[in-house]
Amino acid sequence: MENLQSGYLFPEISMREFEHTQKYPDAELIRLGVGDTSQPIPDIITSAMAEQAQNLSTIEGYKGYGAEQGNTELRVAIAETFYKNTGVKGNEIFVSDGAQCDISRLQMLLGSNVTVAVQDPSFPAFIDSSVILGRAGKFQKETSKYGNVVYMNCSPQNDFFPDLQTTPRADIIFFCSPNNPTGYAASWHQLKQLVEFAKSNGSIIVYDSSYASYISDPTPTSIYEIPGAREVAIEVSSFSKFAGFTGVRLGWTVVPEELLYSNGFPVIKDYDRIVCTCFNGASNIAQAGGLACLSRQGYKAITSVVDYYMENTKIIYEALTSVGLKVYGGKNAPYIWVHFPGMSSWDVFNKILEKTHVVTIPGSGFGPAGEHYIRVSAFGHRDCILEASMRLKTMFS
Repeated sequence: MENLQSGYLFPEISMREFEHTQKYPDAELIRLGVGDTSQPIPDIITSAMAEQAQNLSTIEGYKGYGAEQGNTELRVAIAETFYKNTGVKGNEIFVSDGAQCDISRLQMLLGSNVTVAVQDPSFPAFIDSSVILGRAGKFQKETSKYGNVVYMNCSPQNDFFPDLQTTPRADIIFFCSPNNPTGYAASWHQLKQLVEFAKSNGSIIVYDSSYASYISDPTPTSIYEIPGAREVAIEVSSFSKFAGFTGVRLGWTVVPEELLYSNGFPVIKDYDRIVCTCFNGASNIAQAGGLACLSRQGYKAITSVVDYYMENTKIIYEALTSVGLKVYGGKNAPYIWVHFPGMSSWDVFNKILEKTHVVTIPGSGFGPAGEHYIRVSAFGHRDCILEASMRLKTMFS
């Protein structure tokens, strides 16, 4: 723990928001920082959760502990909805209280004596949980990197995909697509390279597909669309960003039966043991909501919310490009990645907050390759998105 650098990124942002509101109590603060959803959950989904909660007050409807791995019906529905023609089966899906919690359980599964590689920039939990497990090594201030972590640079110069020919081998490869924070989704050919790289090196890919529902082109929405991925990859995903379950808490992890340790033992058996030891199962109320999300009407309803956020993204993207800023992402994820060459990302964050009362995220919080960038989230109400876009255009005009 002593190797962790300051606090976790998002609580740090919240603290700075609070300090700003104390300094400017009359300012209308607009939060485009932490990627928290803002639109109401569709009624068809909340009604299912309310009915499940109400049933708990009856003899007939009361249920206590459920299966640690999740409701069988929900596991099958996830497989049929998100993994058609990939070979994923319901028994390979472990329902959870969210992707971030699953990342920590996977870290426990994989242990402290493994090497890790991460995209740079990437979601901070991949690095921080590795530090907590004691496998990251010492923090090197001159490079802003941990000594035992392989940082896979993902920048505009390499189309936000690492050069695997120069990437050192690691036991575990954390990979998020669409990527948080850059918003870029890896192509089929890029993911094929990644799978082949893992196979040739005996590595396991931990693939985070939490934003896959925002993909609007033929880009793969799952690593299992790639031949051979079932032998090398675990996939983590979530209801948080596509169904607005950031507060409800529901996610899942896929561990294929073909994924084996070097001694031939199935990884799924160890993960099942971890889940049964460390977790009592997701809330049955949340799981009822998950099932409603995957019904025909429920899925249609949440898709309209995804479309709403992507329209927000388009508004922000067009506003920032119109004033000559170099903007990336925004096509397959609700994040905009904005480049400020030569400027500290925290300085840009502070300047924007001070002049416009708009909260963003400094790119350096996602890794050293995020320096000189900020991330702008499109998870907001439309009027806030329009107002923030106007303020930012005015500032940078």
